[in-house]
Amino acid sequence: MWKWETDEHAKAVVVIIHSAFEHHRWYAWLIEKLRTDGYHIVMGDLPGHGEESKFLRVHDEAINEYITYIKLLMQNALSYELPVFVIGHGFGGLLAIEFLKKKTVECAGLILSSPWLHLRKTSNLITNALTSGIGTLAPNKKISLEFDKKMLTRNLDGYTEMIDDVPYHSKVTGGWYKDVQQLMKNITTEQENKLTLPILLLTAQQDKITDPSISKKWLFSQNTSELQYKEWPYNYHNLFHDNEREEVFLYTKDFMNNVLRSLGYIVK
Repeated sequence: MWKWETDEHAKAVVVIIHSAFEHHRWYAWLIEKLRTDGYHIVMGDLPGHGEESKFLRVHDEAINEYITYIKLLMQNALSYELPVFVIGHGFGGLLAIEFLKKKTVECAGLILSSPWLHLRKTSNLITNALTSGIGTLAPNKKISLEFDKKMLTRNLDGYTEMIDDVPYHSKVTGGWYKDVQQLMKNITTEQENKLTLPILLLTAQQDKITDPSISKKWLFSQNTSELQYKEWPYNYHNLFHDNEREEVFLYTKDFMNNVLRSLGYIVK
């Protein structure tokens, strides 16, 4: 886990939760933009990701492992005694929703970027696995979601920021995949435990991994009185790495500033 503190008078703290198969170094651009704008940032690598992934050939972490780690991130963020926002991207968005539904914590607002609520890319994966001859997707069976970095952004700069010595692979166990699928189903169909905090949902119309329409439907079913939805027409999945990321950041910043004003803070 790492912390980046602003040189300005801090307005709030932002916890960033990255997506599956990524790590915190991919978010250097966003971290610096937030820090320069007056936010402290708390972020780390999810279990099995970052340096750990150099020694793993397949992801089989339990959902509870991820949730426990997010709890630790939030505890560190709340220690600043400032409003805390959560930015969850992709799989990190799914985990952020699950955490905030299950845990009672002070969170000023939730920003979701292309959250995993329905995976477009893997819609035929289970069908293919079930016809492989065994009739079931065994928990320890290794499968590949076949994600590629070129599916994430069309921006050369953003793509370059993803290139480092940590291998990017989307190999998972059947158990991991089934658990994630079940979590997505539970969140999108549950009629209780709706979120009430302010929510900003950012989606990409050219997303090759998730289905923005499912995320939009979920958003408008929540009990919050403060929500915003923005769909970017030309963007790929990783909005904070794509061509319009400056505009995406400004949209995110305006949302947080408006929430802070509603809490009684003076925001310049």
